[in-house]
Amino acid sequence: MDPIQERLNHLTRRTFLGQTARGVGGLALGTMLFPELLAANKGAREGGLAGLPHFAPKAKRILCLFQSGGLSHVDLFDHKPMLQQMAGKDLPASIKGTQRLTGMTSGQASYPCTPALKGGKLCGKNGLWISDLLPHLQTVADELCFIKSLHTEAINHDPAITFMNTGNQLPGYASMGSWASYGLGTENANLPAFIAMVSQGTGKNPGQPVFSRLWGSGFLPSNHQGVGLRPGANPVLFLQNPPSVDGAQRRELLDDLSALNAERAKEIADPETITRIKAYEMAYRMQTSVPELSDISSESKATLASYGPEVTRPGSYAANCLLARRLLERDVRFVQLFHRGWDQHIALSRQLPNQCNDIDQPTAALLKDLKARGMLEDTLVVFATEFGRTAFSQGGFGNPGSGRDHHGRSFTIWLAGGGVKPGFEFGATDDFGYNIAKDPVHLRDLHATILHCLGIDHERFTFKFRGLNVKLTGVEEAHVVKGVLA
Repeated sequence: MDPIQERLNHLTRRTFLGQTARGVGGLALGTMLFPELLAANKGAREGGLAGLPHFAPKAKRILCLFQSGGLSHVDLFDHKPMLQQMAGKDLPASIKGTQRLTGMTSGQASYPCTPALKGGKLCGKNGLWISDLLPHLQTVADELCFIKSLHTEAINHDPAITFMNTGNQLPGYASMGSWASYGLGTENANLPAFIAMVSQGTGKNPGQPVFSRLWGSGFLPSNHQGVGLRPGANPVLFLQNPPSVDGAQRRELLDDLSALNAERAKEIADPETITRIKAYEMAYRMQTSVPELSDISSESKATLASYGPEVTRPGSYAANCLLARRLLERDVRFVQLFHRGWDQHIALSRQLPNQCNDIDQPTAALLKDLKARGMLEDTLVVFATEFGRTAFSQGGFGNPGSGRDHHGRSFTIWLAGGGVKPGFEFGATDDFGYNIAKDPVHLRDLHATILHCLGIDHERFTFKFRGLNVKLTGVEEAHVVKGVLA
């Protein structure tokens, strides 16, 4: 028999994978042990898939300002005079229809129409209505692109926030930021490609829980999961060297550990072993990059003042907004802020103004800051929430303890920056802000649009999982919302 053929006949799958992994492991180890090779290529992309982006992107990076709990679109962005005319009267049955309600309002005897908590005005050149609860945001209306016809099937918080962040109501799927990291890699080898931060608002306190799986990688390789930054002196746990261990000792330890892991990778061909090497090396580089990132002493007094009085309080929404800008200018691919406290089932008249005060000035300052630095044009900002709130009152009309229930049938988000039309609104709801009247946008369409701004065709961006070519946009039809694209 031909000796080559004989060898192929005895080559097991395990042996083949093991031998193949030697090259991968050696390459990974070499890169990790000689970071100067990365430094020599600073600004070049590391990781990502060959062939991506599919076309020229309008956005290089994403900033997602996620308002956790369900922001009330009818109070803040979707002005409906009819609610004022019908105040206290039942929402017409023809409008309410047979939509499923949560158990918190499904048993109410009446569903009184409730107008916006406070007035507002038409802002910017194109007259976008924004509540007076957000006076600073009113000043940047010309940067905003409203989508007023977003909808979701999810009616409760956990499935809804999971759906919005991963494209699936079930846990275990990859988050938006992980998909971006997987497809496009990073342009800064000293920081993770995807970073998340969480703040607690002064509306509902405590707010709905925000779980780390919302920035998890799901079935994607684990090096694409988001890294959570914590407030305070240690934004990332376990970065600092243990007592009596200096940098040189840590470097020697990591070199030895990387060599052991590379040998293990040769034996079992487990890609997670390579991921482990990368994680240790990233942590080593972050020992320098994270303290520098967190040190805001170089920021001017004017910049700090623009973000508001909370900017120097670690963990506040304002402080996280400033850190987000610093991350974006360091070429972090995907930055996501989660701000809790928008679940106004009760005491809407007290909680909502407080929650708006948290985010109004810092959000406007962040947009202005990005624009002043020439970054807004290639940064897509996504201001989103898991669902809206009902046009009717939860509880007695006019009762200070009343609020609004969940409403996924139609709600408002906005985009700004890279790739979308400024000072624009897309879609519309009926006179009560309850049903979609024009240009419906499913959250899968929103995901497709975000990917499009990054230069990615969502139909061709897949990962093999459980025998399926899984997409962020799922298995059902999804379309890029071309009407919002610049």
